[in-house]
Amino acid sequence: MEKGDIDRILADLWECKLPCLEDAKSLLNIGASVLGREPNTLQLRTPITVCGDIHGQFYDLLELFSVGGRPPEQNFIFLGDYVDRGFYSTETFFLLLALKVRYPTKIYLLRGNHESQQVTEDYGFYDEVVRKYSDSSIYQLCLNAFCMLPIAAVIDNQIFCVHGGLSPKLKMVSNDLESFNRKEEPPQEGLFSDILWSDPENVDGYKESQRGAGYVFGGDVTKEFLQQNNLKFMCRAHQVANDGFENWFGGLLYTVWSAPNYCYRGGNLASVFEISNPEKTKFKIFKEAPACARGSIPESKLPQYFV
Repeated sequence: MEKGDIDRILADLWECKLPCLEDAKSLLNIGASVLGREPNTLQLRTPITVCGDIHGQFYDLLELFSVGGRPPEQNFIFLGDYVDRGFYSTETFFLLLALKVRYPTKIYLLRGNHESQQVTEDYGFYDEVVRKYSDSSIYQLCLNAFCMLPIAAVIDNQIFCVHGGLSPKLKMVSNDLESFNRKEEPPQEGLFSDILWSDPENVDGYKESQRGAGYVFGGDVTKEFLQQNNLKFMCRAHQVANDGFENWFGGLLYTVWSAPNYCYRGGNLASVFEISNPEKTKFKIFKEAPACARGSIPESKLPQYFV
């Protein structure tokens, strides 16, 4: 696929127009190749903008880029959960993947817990892809691309980024996150699962999570992890934040949430986290895209996955 082909596909995707079947297959194959060449843990530099869950809310993703700028003018890292629940998961993932192919050093994509076969079969993405393409091979190529997504990032050697959170099996980033094969369906338990599913909570140590996967973890183990790895703070997504973000443990951890009015009825704000350097950061808050700028959402088909 030539640069001109990617530009043509991008031009359509910015308008929420999906590529034809053959272009979609080419995009997914090339995107998987680009992602697969990256390490498990990305080493990134500021300035960069951190973004949380999108969940198929395509027009709100456009609002995000309106507020935070677009690549290649701005650098971005997205923390996963591009699909499921929203009505435009295919367009959302394809736009981000096409941007990754076109500007591979300007936009970075991590894996979330929804970038898996088990979750996407239950929460809408599988059904959407088959409905829009009438070809299950596109879904299989999406799964392959999901398996190529990196799982963590470190910014300026000081800021740790991951979709979910910590794990009792995660001691040293440089060793533990490079010790397994990410290019597969995440297991039900263990380090890989934990970093996709875990959540911060006001507890001591690690406790069982009601999600049925991962853990809830406290400020004590967060502080210990950061100190052991010479890190300043960490960023994650994975949980709705009514104000668009949440500060945990006195600034040791930040939740970034980028899907406003979640599931089209949540009423929450969204944010992007602009990091000029580890000492200079700013949350930019935004609301859902105005009705005049989005596609119609039939009330009878609102997603039932508000969890």
